[in-house]
Amino acid sequence: MANIKLIADSGSTKTEWCLMGEKKPHYYFTQGLSPYFLNKSAIRDVLAAELFPKLKKIKVDELYFYGTGCKSTENKRMMKSVFKSFFPAASVLVEDDVTGAARGLCGKTKGIAAILGTGSSSCFFNGKRITRNSPGIGYVLGDEGSGAVLGKMVIQHFLYGLMDEELEGRFNRKYGLDRASILEAVYRKEKPNRFLASFTVFLAENRGHYMVENIIADGLNAFFYTHLIRFRESSLYPVNFTGGVSYIFRDVIEALCSDYGFVVGNIYKTPMEGLVKYHRG
Repeated sequence: MANIKLIADSGSTKTEWCLMGEKKPHYYFTQGLSPYFLNKSAIRDVLAAELFPKLKKIKVDELYFYGTGCKSTENKRMMKSVFKSFFPAASVLVEDDVTGAARGLCGKTKGIAAILGTGSSSCFFNGKRITRNSPGIGYVLGDEGSGAVLGKMVIQHFLYGLMDEELEGRFNRKYGLDRASILEAVYRKEKPNRFLASFTVFLAENRGHYMVENIIADGLNAFFYTHLIRFRESSLYPVNFTGGVSYIFRDVIEALCSDYGFVVGNIYKTPMEGLVKYHRG
């Protein structure tokens, strides 16, 4: 009988799952399962509603969960207990999303792994484990280059009246938002980081406008300048990227790597492709 493995890569916004061991891998998606934003009960509810029915009572032997907010021992223990309640016979490994990105991007070789999604973080992976990292501290204090921060820059340009008439018109036609509704979404509603990150779509749709290009370049350069150049290994080994932001704006990422003298490694939308290879071996 085949050994069934379930792999998860979870960010703040969504979780990608891969079921391995049958004839071909099966992929599923649920909302993000960050213990920063969801308590134990809420995580159970998401699994019960969005994942468990899709598995059709398949017996999972091994579960590997890589998620944002899972660096602390307390959060790892909590997540593991939730998974054990759904998959009591499975061996369960819970690691943080940076470890998942490193294994997915670098495999078993040395390199820099950078995450640019809703949030951002980076590390040096020595082929076996992370030896140095520059962790994200959230979009309020940091997360340079992330979707939340790029989106915040879009909103700042809009609310400060910095957009030219053409760009402001495009923004209004797409969103129809006013100052009050934006401030309410950011300061009063749940998950403001996701709200802000949603405006990266506006950047992607308006490439070529000088203000858009400046926001993208400045936002991503801040990540390079604040984080990547701090790794002495960045000049010795490939610099790899994952996350929606790095995938959508890979041309800017590649140009910045050239400017900083970095060798570009893998650029994946998610690390799942690499994680499947890592856990298959």
